[in-house]
Amino acid sequence: MRIIDLLSEESIEIGVSLENKRETIIRAVDLMEKTGVITDREDYERKVFQREEEGTTGVGDFVAIPHGRSSGVERPQLAALTIPAGVDYESLDGEDVKLLFLIAVPDNDSQVHLDILSKLSQMLMHPEFIEKLIKAKTKGEFLSIIDSEESKVDESEIESNKNDESKKIRIVAVTGCPTGIAHTYMAAEALNKKAEELGYDIKVETRGSGGAKNVLSSDEIEMADGVIVASDTQVPMDRFDGKKIVITQVSDGISKPEQLIEKVLSDSARIYKGENKGESEMEKVSNTQQIYKFLMNGVSHMLPFVVGGGILIALSFLIDGFSVDMNSLSEVERAGFGSINPIAAKFNQIGGVAFGFMLPILAGYISMAIADRPGLAAGFVGGAIAASGTSGFLGALAAGFLAGYIVKLLIKSTENIPKSIDGIRPILIYPLLGILLMGLAMLFIIEPIVGQINIGLNSWLSSLSGTSSVLLGAILGGMMAIDMGGPFNKAAYVFGTAQIAAGNYNIMASVMIGGMVPPCAIALATILFKNKFTLQERKSGPVNFIMGLSFITEGAIPFAAADPIKVIPSCIVGSALAGGLSALFGCTLMAPHGGIFVFPVVGNALMYLVSLALGTVASAILLGALKKKVE
Repeated sequence: MRIIDLLSEESIEIGVSLENKRETIIRAVDLMEKTGVITDREDYERKVFQREEEGTTGVGDFVAIPHGRSSGVERPQLAALTIPAGVDYESLDGEDVKLLFLIAVPDNDSQVHLDILSKLSQMLMHPEFIEKLIKAKTKGEFLSIIDSEESKVDESEIESNKNDESKKIRIVAVTGCPTGIAHTYMAAEALNKKAEELGYDIKVETRGSGGAKNVLSSDEIEMADGVIVASDTQVPMDRFDGKKIVITQVSDGISKPEQLIEKVLSDSARIYKGENKGESEMEKVSNTQQIYKFLMNGVSHMLPFVVGGGILIALSFLIDGFSVDMNSLSEVERAGFGSINPIAAKFNQIGGVAFGFMLPILAGYISMAIADRPGLAAGFVGGAIAASGTSGFLGALAAGFLAGYIVKLLIKSTENIPKSIDGIRPILIYPLLGILLMGLAMLFIIEPIVGQINIGLNSWLSSLSGTSSVLLGAILGGMMAIDMGGPFNKAAYVFGTAQIAAGNYNIMASVMIGGMVPPCAIALATILFKNKFTLQERKSGPVNFIMGLSFITEGAIPFAAADPIKVIPSCIVGSALAGGLSALFGCTLMAPHGGIFVFPVVGNALMYLVSLALGTVASAILLGALKKKVE
């Protein structure tokens, strides 16, 4: 397919003047609509802007290539704009955009999408070609320049392929993180950019909080030369049977895309064997990484119940707080606070039911990560026993891992039974023996032992005051900034959510404020110390205020990756300060997520805001002092 065939005079506009990025994209969509290929403009425009949210399509050298795949597109089409005066497009190199190509393809034409991007990228590698297009006076001249350049590219490809009939290298990848908010898409964008830079085709499936997107088809996997799985949660793996594969954590997808691509294409890349049900991908992964991945699979499935239920319960307390005077309540009424007002009672009831799923879901999906679907039932039962007993969150963790390995042992030990009765394994043996053994282990081992540990831990945490509580708050706040979404961050967050279930609400307050500081501090530093940041960093910096206030710590990752020695320690100091101050002021939080949007349910909200401000300012000042001036 030729680029010139996808353009027409009605899809081109020459010498326009535009104010901003949004106006530019909408103008290009208007042109695309004129060609008649758009049957659902609203859906297509939404897809274009959704792609833009994942990362700018301003590729540098005055060029932008926004694109969208939509069921509201009949056939592939291009639209083009020249903007001689330039428009601020938040490009990767910080320069204004003067030339824009908008791509539209049907939702099921992923390969066409890649082919168009690949061809355009080849042509736009030549600065003189870009300059000619920007200076074109008429649509006819614009088309003529493209036709001429494309002919040169085609001739060059034919010449280079005369003695090389091998196909273009294609890679498929999957990215995923426990919360599915930022790491998932940042890793996908990093892999896409690096593959494009290296001249390879790539398609990345993202497994975020909204489910799997850009899902890989069987044909795409079959055609791939290698598979990269950069995920901290479980990924359906059997589909990659027989393919060269590299499996790693999602953070490597962000920071090491080139190394991953080189490794999966090298002779050292191993072949995945799907029938091993997950064993082969773990062969060269450390035990610590395996345990972390199993745990995060449970956490990622648990979070929606914790967040939704926790916020509803917190709102019930807020409603009662507006409705009644605490000093006028009896001891019995105080014990039922959060369900005195009729509306609060409904919120509390619904939230309590959702929150009640927390431990069974956690244990069930940890077990499933270890033993696949057969482990789910035993894990659920173990988690439910922990929730109704005394072992609580720690018991559910133990139940998840124990159930997984119990069922895995059952799978191994029944491998050689006669094929005529093999079908009873998943419907009788695994659930019956798995649940029985899990239940006995919970009742006679985990509940008595872990229950006492859990009771002691909660009593100790409840008794903390003064210096001890401040120190714990500072440690947890600082942990949130160490790896900004990685294992340390997730460990602190999981501990905070567990303490909400145990009734220690001050812990979660320190955890959340510690996660809010890094993006807010970076945003403030880019404003106060402009000479310490690049033009691109100064433009993208203020967006981190939104991410920080929304409790999305990952917004700070690009800045930390660019200068970790100075950025990470600065953020840790501010986060630890904010976490410690939150504990000092007695701030509490019953909602496990939400950032500034759940401040109304924060205990001592004013001082919580002060703690956030002081931590943010401290980190910003340290950043200004430590970072070198940018020439």
